Amino acid sequence: MSRIGKQPVQIPNGVTVTIAGGMITVKGPKGELKRSIRPEIDAKLEDNKVLFTRKGNDKNTRSLHGLYRNLTVNMITGVTKGFEKKLEIIGVGYRAQASGNKINMTLGFSHPVEYKAPQGIEFKMNPDEKNIITITGIDNEILGEVAAKIRSFRKPEPYKGKGIRYQGEYVPKKAGKTAATTTPGAK
Repeated sequence: MSRIGKQPVQIPNGVTVTIAGGMITVKGPKGELKRSIRPEIDAKLEDNKVLFTRKGNDKNTRSLHGLYRNLTVNMITGVTKGFEKKLEIIGVGYRAQASGNKINMTLGFSHPVEYKAPQGIEFKMNPDEKNIITITGIDNEILGEVAAKIRSFRKPEPYKGKGIRYQGEYVPKKAGKTAATTTPGAK
């Protein structure tokens, strides 16, 4: 039995969970999320808790058991609190402007980079924290994809560290080329 999969998922107040036709739907104060459940996994509601059981015992089914439990926990967290990721833009002349679900970035290219987020994702920029993009949404999976896509426009380079990185991400720096040294006897 999966250690994670066998743990029940507690449903907090203000959240409704429905399981019907191979779909799990979670509604809360921030919105609604849906996810289909594979046929190898059974989900049922019991005493304000969601319980997951598996039909088989092969390796794939065992891995899905804990996965669906954690996906449901993320759905409940998303509709109650929401998720957030922060990206830092580091580099001279690199900047961004956010408005709703659009962001315009100047990243050293000959043209500005514009990105429009999918539905449910918002960009915010605090005027006090320059060059920090805050991405918020209720779906953790889509939020991670959007953050990775924005980071891919200008990944941090290893020599000066310029680019877009997650806040708190460590980028190892390389030494680079050193100045040519004179060898003894050379003119």
